[in-house]
Amino acid sequence: MIYRFRPFLGAEPAGKPVMFEKPKQNRIFQDIIDQVQTAIVDGRLKEGDSLPPERELQAQFNVSRGTLREALRVLEQKGLVEVRMGTGGGAVVKGANTDPVTESLAFLIRSQKVSLEDLAEFRADVEGIVTGAAAERASGADLDALQGLLDRAERLLKQGLSAWDEFIRIDEQIHMTLAEAAKNPIYRFILRTVHDNIHQYYDQFLPGSEKEMKENFRDLSAIVAAVSAKDPLLARTRAGEHVRRFNRYMQKRRRQIDRGKPKDRSRRHAHHL
Repeated sequence: MIYRFRPFLGAEPAGKPVMFEKPKQNRIFQDIIDQVQTAIVDGRLKEGDSLPPERELQAQFNVSRGTLREALRVLEQKGLVEVRMGTGGGAVVKGANTDPVTESLAFLIRSQKVSLEDLAEFRADVEGIVTGAAAERASGADLDALQGLLDRAERLLKQGLSAWDEFIRIDEQIHMTLAEAAKNPIYRFILRTVHDNIHQYYDQFLPGSEKEMKENFRDLSAIVAAVSAKDPLLARTRAGEHVRRFNRYMQKRRRQIDRGKPKDRSRRHAHHL
């Protein structure tokens, strides 16, 4: 859809609303950005909509080409519009862009700028909330998916450490299926970013052994049982306990490393628990 606006030449006749107004003279550049952002947020401009051609925007805002282009450049950097060149080009509204947020959080976690304590506290709190919400909102299809994943994890558990990597992938799928079952896209987005980027913590601090596999499976089974029973309090409690239990293992491993006397590990790479 292409919006066509009449140039802003003073007061508009009654019943003829315009999308934008002449910017305030002391903040022209920022005011253009604010007006376009507001039009996107309140739904007057939707994903895929084209802003008016450059000349129309210049007339409507009553600004120079340079000022307008600089404002559009900032809007493009924010991920709100895409400026297309050539015939049929112009500024087109983009969908919600989470890339900058994802990249910042991912870098923070991957660079280990977050302590084990902080990471465990965050996960215990957030994943507890998410799992509690899943207990209240999970559909029959969600519960079937969780049980199917548990069945696969149990088969892998019987194979021992040779199946560790695949077991860990199933573990991650269970966490993300719980996030899906919570029916909140913000939780899903945050947890996906966290779980995709915490591998270095586990590589360094979490020993991979059959003991941990068995405990992890027992925890996940207990969590899924609470979700299936529609018991949000129990589900939340068990999810928090699961995170804190494995954080204690990592804290112990870190103390061993700090003392310079690390014990042999039965497996040196653990990606996610």
